Amino acid sequence: MENENSVTVTANRQYKSTLFCMLFRDKKSLLELYNAVNHSHYTDPEALETATLENAIYMSMKNDLAFLVDMHLNLYEHQSTYNPNMPLRDLLYVANEYQKLIKDASIYSSQLIKIPAPRFIVFYNGREARPGKEVLRLSDAYFTKDEDPELELKVTVLNINEDNNRELLEQCSTLKEYMQYVNCIRKYADMPGVTLDRAVAKAVIECIEKGILADFLRRNKAEAMSISIFEYNEAEEREKLRKAEYQGGYEDGVADGIADGIRQGIQQGIQQGIQALIADYLEEGYSEQKIIEKIEKRFGLKAEEARNYFEKY
Repeated sequence: MENENSVTVTANRQYKSTLFCMLFRDKKSLLELYNAVNHSHYTDPEALETATLENAIYMSMKNDLAFLVDMHLNLYEHQSTYNPNMPLRDLLYVANEYQKLIKDASIYSSQLIKIPAPRFIVFYNGREARPGKEVLRLSDAYFTKDEDPELELKVTVLNINEDNNRELLEQCSTLKEYMQYVNCIRKYADMPGVTLDRAVAKAVIECIEKGILADFLRRNKAEAMSISIFEYNEAEEREKLRKAEYQGGYEDGVADGIADGIRQGIQQGIQQGIQALIADYLEEGYSEQKIIEKIEKRFGLKAEEARNYFEKY
């Protein structure tokens, strides 16, 4: 039996990857996932051409998985917290992907430039209850609603938590074992008195013993544990911020009809809104200065005030 104390790890906020990305950047596993999602039967992993954005110049953007197969550009994302802005994010991602794909062609040519059709998938495994499958639309974010919007982008969100999309999980063993590993961490992390570090260590040992991602975890034990600790912490903190933002703020003050509550609600709403903005833009790789500029513009603050909020949160 392995010793759960044999590897010491700490969470590292500099990690750009996730365990999901580590698993599916292996072409064989990625092809298995693609086949499960599309009910296809491709057998040659080399048929996949990866196209993942790695800190693209435009906005330091980085998406999880992007690849070409069968004349389609597939953009896959993993989310441990529900994000209704994925259509907008994917719009920015796919624009950069197309820019890369046609860099040697002229868009002013009289000949039509052919491009691969896009497909957008999000694999969701957060604790917030969500449907097994839902479709998010870019047009949901428009101020005005048109019956037939001239620009639309649809993202399919697949819930991969237990009791959801069982057929998908059965057809992709890597995805199934990934969720078994995540659930194992949650089981130990929810136990009273068990630290997150210890929960992750115990989960890794249990999964190796049961043959769940065993080879992967043996090869990448320290890195997998570090990433798991960071991801779990980040997901929990993000969920707390979302709940606090929903419960507090200006609207609650108005509902209570208490003037002092309104004033406190406005201030609390600003603070929580800034916290959420900082968390989101840090995740997307924005620089400190860029985030401070976003705070200034979004909340009408002076540069010094915006910087103070950034340093505080």
